[in-house]
Amino acid sequence: MTKADAIFKENIQKIMTEGVFSENARPVYQSGGQANSKYVTGAFAEYDLSKGEFPITTLRPIPIKSAIREIFWIYQDQTNDLSVLNDKYGVKYWNEWEVGHTGTIGERYGAVVKKHDIINKILKQLEDNPWNRRNVISLWDYDAFERTEGLLPCAFQTMYDVRRVGSDIYLDATLTQRSNDMLVSHHINAMQYVALQMMIAKHFGWKVGKFFYFVNNLHIYDNQFEQAQELLRRDPTDCKPRLVLNVPDGTNFFDIKPDDFELVDYDPVKPQLTFDLAI
Repeated sequence: MTKADAIFKENIQKIMTEGVFSENARPVYQSGGQANSKYVTGAFAEYDLSKGEFPITTLRPIPIKSAIREIFWIYQDQTNDLSVLNDKYGVKYWNEWEVGHTGTIGERYGAVVKKHDIINKILKQLEDNPWNRRNVISLWDYDAFERTEGLLPCAFQTMYDVRRVGSDIYLDATLTQRSNDMLVSHHINAMQYVALQMMIAKHFGWKVGKFFYFVNNLHIYDNQFEQAQELLRRDPTDCKPRLVLNVPDGTNFFDIKPDDFELVDYDPVKPQLTFDLAI
């Protein structure tokens, strides 16, 4: 059992036995029914990527390719335009959150990255002084929230720190989420931001170090309880998945492509589970 599998089962068990019920946190499921969930607050995990600890479960298949493409949409294309996500990357699941008939998700995620020129600023800060303690990406933009409708960002903050160990330089990252749908998106979000961490590290020719993951509200929706029990019954496969970025050290952040990532030694338990998403 990998560290990610152990943490996944522990979190599911904790939510199912110790969690409390939300009161109208989200309006409806895709099918139209009232969406309620059981949740715990303050979930934290630490993974040492340099030692092969990656935050991806083997208890069910995780669509890592689509997840990584979403990161490129946000941090390279820096747009909220759904046609870019659909046509360039073939990712459709954000269409459920289109605002009106604008073809966008509102001024969120990539639009905020572009508005504040966040990536260029982070790269410049790390180039000018790798040891600075101000490498923060925040997508929590009150002005944007007031000006447009749209889902507020879940994975809204990342922070980066550099460590020198002997002759090696490591880039550590911390992801903070206000809310996370445990069974559907926990490992999707974690692996997305590991990919972003790897892109920044490659830009400078550094190694990836530790990945810290904090979720304020970790929940399982009430129409997922059967799937939760199924995941608890499953035994993980005997594999040790890891994400590899196949580009030379020093490759410019904006020259990296989704196909440069490879998830190796990943043999998850099947069949896949299906979920009715909360909208």
